[in-house]
Amino acid sequence: MTDANAGEQAFKRPESVLVLVYAREAQVLVLERRQPAGFLQSVTGSLEWGESAPAAARRELIEETGLEPRHPPVDCGLAHRFPIHPQWRGRFPPGTTENLEHVYCWQAPGTVTIRINPDEHCDWRWLAFDRALACLSSWTNRKALSEVLPMRLP
Repeated sequence: MTDANAGEQAFKRPESVLVLVYAREAQVLVLERRQPAGFLQSVTGSLEWGESAPAAARRELIEETGLEPRHPPVDCGLAHRFPIHPQWRGRFPPGTTENLEHVYCWQAPGTVTIRINPDEHCDWRWLAFDRALACLSSWTNRKALSEVLPMRLP
């Protein structure tokens, strides 16, 4: 690793995955973040330096739900750029203002019990598609849900 790479790795990579987790019963998994309070989302997380988006999607699914997928999350062929909130920009390399988010989906074997990571989330629930769409905090999460899941749900 070069000195430049070492400095870069002290910061978060401005690239992430969003994993829409759903069950055949037309239910969508929604997680509540610890910070900011009341922020509802799907599984999401930053790619590590040198990590591929498919590997990050699988890792985040395991870390945030405790589920061990038999099949990997499916790349939905969608990506969104969004501005990084000014209060979080210090976590990223200097001058970084945007994040690139890759969208994946994964069908759970039913509305199974989730084991959240208590450092990141304080609650979880399975919601009907319309309720999940109405309560998600992120516009990219709502957009991905509305574009991807209707064709996958019964």
